[in-house]
Amino acid sequence: MAQHNLTGQWGENLACDFLTARGYHVAERNWRVGHLEVDIIAFKGDRIVFVEVKTRSTHAVDPLEAIDSKRIRHLTRAANAYIVANNIRHEAQFDLILIIGEPHSAVAPEIEHIPDAFFPPLRTIR
Repeated sequence: MAQHNLTGQWGENLACDFLTARGYHVAERNWRVGHLEVDIIAFKGDRIVFVEVKTRSTHAVDPLEAIDSKRIRHLTRAANAYIVANNIRHEAQFDLILIIGEPHSAVAPEIEHIPDAFFPPLRTIR
């Protein structure tokens, strides 16, 4: 597996541990429908939480820059598919977890959790 894939997997593991320690119940990881994917699907209280995790090895590139309108559109489409397929009746929330660090580093990774990071875009019907 390529190094960037290993770093991403490590970041998702950290994100799951981070969420679990804060009372979230992780239900799914890397849930896919077609070409769309949700990194983590969790529940907290009366909400279902769809989490996008971005991991970078250095500060040279801001992980937040990878969350563009296309990524948001894909994430919300995948979330909608999950909600419909599983007949979910909870409010949906979209969180981001940004991680900077590397596996096996002596330096602790930086983890930033942005709850309710965005609202799903509305679609215009013509």
